[in-house]
Amino acid sequence: MKRRASILAILLWFVHVGAHAESPDATTPIDAAARRSVVAELDRQLQANYIFPEVAKRVGLALRKKEASGGYAASIDTSVFAKALTVDLRALGKDLHFNVAFDPEFQPEPTTPETLADTVPDPEQVEFAARRAFGIEAVQRLPGNVGYLEVRAFGPTELVGQAMSAAMLLLSGTDALILDLRRNTGGDPNTVAHLMSHFFALGDSRHLNNIYSRADGTTRQYWTSNSVLPRYLKPVYVLTSRDTFSGGEECAYDMQTQKRATLVGETTGGGANPGTMFALGHGFAAFIPNMKAINPITNTSWEHTGVKPDIAVEAAKARDVAYVAILRELIAKATSPRDKSRLEEALAKAQSVSSP
Repeated sequence: MKRRASILAILLWFVHVGAHAESPDATTPIDAAARRSVVAELDRQLQANYIFPEVAKRVGLALRKKEASGGYAASIDTSVFAKALTVDLRALGKDLHFNVAFDPEFQPEPTTPETLADTVPDPEQVEFAARRAFGIEAVQRLPGNVGYLEVRAFGPTELVGQAMSAAMLLLSGTDALILDLRRNTGGDPNTVAHLMSHFFALGDSRHLNNIYSRADGTTRQYWTSNSVLPRYLKPVYVLTSRDTFSGGEECAYDMQTQKRATLVGETTGGGANPGTMFALGHGFAAFIPNMKAINPITNTSWEHTGVKPDIAVEAAKARDVAYVAILRELIAKATSPRDKSRLEEALAKAQSVSSP
């Protein structure tokens, strides 16, 4: 059972928590008594764990009233009921991290800032991460010697950190880098810190983020690591979209507040606060944010507001805009006529097509 719980937890790093962990054959009928019990336990878990107690009180009361008035009577199977609860949680709580899933094999594991990762992966977990390319969607070297790295998710560091460093090694000889987070829906803050460690000089330790836990009142700090290699100190442009969420947003926000990158794209989704899965009984589990991100520079976060780009543009055009901006920057710095000619040729091609 414990391994099943671990795989579900890892799945949440690689898939937006808005996507159910439920498998197609997991749908089963559910009666009124079970629905009543699940709603009551969901209310209890909200009161005990949600990072904003006043919001939890209001949301829990609304869910109970809806259930008592027959508002979930049409949810006659587990899939429909899970989706209905998810929709209501998000609408009432204004928090896109909320999610309810049906997984009869789920067993809760204690989660605090100290246990968000730091576990030893087993072969099944490693295979699971590998089949998702460790969250890395693309590694490219574009004309003009511009690097491109798309990261879709920040899985547990012990599973994906080595792959991210390998991608950075491949791109270490480029003259500028585009980090694409437009489809990144979150993950482990340890891994955000791991990736960001590549972008500062050795010895230049940066305090990136804090996470406060309601459960025990502790705050964990996240810093860059001096053990991460290679280091990439050239220009970086980060791409964002309205779908960039949670840990993907943290990476963009940290790069922006540390003045290490130029952000290009759309304002992100606005989900800053991490959480964990809590059992609700009858095979259901709810993802409830029970921690709060606090940036050490701004003393706030991107919760509800999203991360605002430095260059606002439609997400579909963000890569082209960033690429053209980089080429122009490199042309302005070029000292060799040959290099300048090569860059100007790349710029002309980039401006003549919709994608580099």
